Amino acid sequence: MVPHAAAAAPASAACSYVSSDFRTTITYGDTGAAVRQAQCLSNAWGGRPPKLAVDGVYDTGMLKKIEWIQVCHGLPQSGVIEGRTWQVLYHPALDCYVPYPS
Repeated sequence: MVPHAAAAAPASAACSYVSSDFRTTITYGDTGAAVRQAQCLSNAWGGRPPKLAVDGVYDTGMLKKIEWIQVCHGLPQSGVIEGRTWQVLYHPALDCYVPYPS
């Protein structure tokens, strides 16, 4: 398996939709600035994972990507963005050996 790389530099510098201290719980179907922040941060991942549109809508494409990011970090694959998931969005692992789902 080929690892999927994340950006070496923190994505938070480019993502300023909400303060990095604002880490509300986000679930599928939510909308708003916090969703935009999570979308922007998730786009730090390189390789095969698709870039998300930073449109503030937590849709099925975002759900798939968040669940994959959670698996890559050993978190429960819930799709819920909460404390631990926010932490990995701000500080992604450099590699993930879990293939991105097709």
